[in-house]
Amino acid sequence: MSKSLNSIYALNYDSKDEFLQDIIAIPARKSLGKEKIDSLEKLSDYSEKEIMQLHGFGKNTMVKLKNHMKENQVFFKEA
Repeated sequence: MSKSLNSIYALNYDSKDEFLQDIIAIPARKSLGKEKIDSLEKLSDYSEKEIMQLHGFGKNTMVKLKNHMKENQVFFKEA
């Protein structure tokens, strides 16, 4: 494969974008990425209220996120 094609694939692939990929929508995932939140462990350092302030987070997204966290025995910090 030529170098230019490798560069294109590298630009389009970011493993951090896979965090919560099938759980919440892209706008919410991008907001987490901007805050450098790329694991459930990092997410647990925040309160639910703090995460709700981010773009893309509403009631439905939070329900999905909390269900996923609960399945993995990870919880938001207390406010």
